[in-house]
Amino acid sequence: MASESSTPDALPAGEVVTRFAPSPTGFLHIGGARTALFNWLYARHHGGRTLLRIEDTDRKRSTQEAIDAIIEGLDWMGLDYDAPPLFQSDRAERHAEVAWQLLKAGHAYKCFATPEELEAMREEQRAQKKPLRYDGRWRDRDPAEAPEGAPFVIRLRTPEDGEVTIHDRVQGAVTVKNDELDDYIILRADGTPTYMLAVVVDDHDMGVTHVIRGDDHLNNAFRQLPIIRAMNAIEGNWPDPVYAHIPLIHGSDGAKLSKRHGALGVEAYRDEFGILPEALFNYLLRLGWGHGDREEITRAEAVELFDLAGVGKSPSRFDMKKLENLNGHYLREADDARLAALVAARIGEHADEALLARAMPVLKVRAKNLNEVVEGAGFLFAKRPLVMTEKAAALLEGDARAILRKIYEALRGENDWTSEALEATTKALAEEQGLGLGKLAQPMRAALTGTTTSPGIFDVLVLLGRDEALARLDAQAA
Repeated sequence: MASESSTPDALPAGEVVTRFAPSPTGFLHIGGARTALFNWLYARHHGGRTLLRIEDTDRKRSTQEAIDAIIEGLDWMGLDYDAPPLFQSDRAERHAEVAWQLLKAGHAYKCFATPEELEAMREEQRAQKKPLRYDGRWRDRDPAEAPEGAPFVIRLRTPEDGEVTIHDRVQGAVTVKNDELDDYIILRADGTPTYMLAVVVDDHDMGVTHVIRGDDHLNNAFRQLPIIRAMNAIEGNWPDPVYAHIPLIHGSDGAKLSKRHGALGVEAYRDEFGILPEALFNYLLRLGWGHGDREEITRAEAVELFDLAGVGKSPSRFDMKKLENLNGHYLREADDARLAALVAARIGEHADEALLARAMPVLKVRAKNLNEVVEGAGFLFAKRPLVMTEKAAALLEGDARAILRKIYEALRGENDWTSEALEATTKALAEEQGLGLGKLAQPMRAALTGTTTSPGIFDVLVLLGRDEALARLDAQAA
């Protein structure tokens, strides 16, 4: 049998259709989010469609909570789809229909091997140190040889000789000999379809032209192609998809990504780490895909620039520090009212959103995530008497409280409560006392915020307002 090749590199005629097909046995993890992003971008770049399929055939492990989290996570990242989600579990009858078509046409056969027989087969293979695979014992037997009413599965009759080459858009040409594959089950004894069959049938019925997924699925492509080609022989119009298998994401140490590296649900980056969706979008875009030295790429630019040629063959390394640094850039660029609403939601009911919006220009400057903005905003809503950190309390020792009294008296006489006027008054006092401005600013910061880090001290005075700022200084002054 001659070598067969999958779809070559040229785009197929017609519309590009991609799909993201998560299994709802867990939340939308970072690797899945990147796969979803690449599928979305490729379709948008080519003016095509991108679809969402929930592969929920594992009913025991699939949960509604996970389905909701996946859809919510995709929506948060701004990845919209061109049709309502398709649930694989709703299509079992269609999957079985294709299995019976393959059986009727001779591309599949009934296997009556019992679990005990199969286990004995595997034991023998282990003893002989052979690969564990089905030995084809029912491939050419007459089903009439089986006991009447005996349960059976339907197995695909895979090619036994020759080889198949897939021209993968990321991995390049990959070849597998057909004798490395066995006749695997496509329909179980209870009439339910297996993953391999369901995926192929759904991709065909959804009109998927490009299968973009993790490279841990590359071997599956060689197992799925025989179904596609058998159905094409039966019906026609079952073309091979274009394959693009993306290298997996590793941790910063090069090991397989795990929870300690950041293999968490997208919601954790939003809720626990305070990452903005546009930052995660940009970071995942650059994690395995590049366009020159560009680091910051807008959504519109990403749609314009993205193509599979820019996807690297090597695993990418997830780096939380890089993500946070990028997030810091997007925080500084973000609308203040939007950030104020996000921060207010984290602070709770006592947050003043309007005050946060006014404070945001100075709060977001050095922050790398929303949690740091929340922390930086803490002084705005603190109640007197302020709780002092250990370092802040140390700044109020010695003659600091006496200095605070002089600061309080000087500022109490200030009628123009602006940062410029307050700075001028404080500098004048520092010169009068023969002290550097820092000698005044440090105890002021401790008295006004209870911490040693805050926005500029004159911004703090303005944001607190005259009455509250003076009350805090008075409470700590000697």
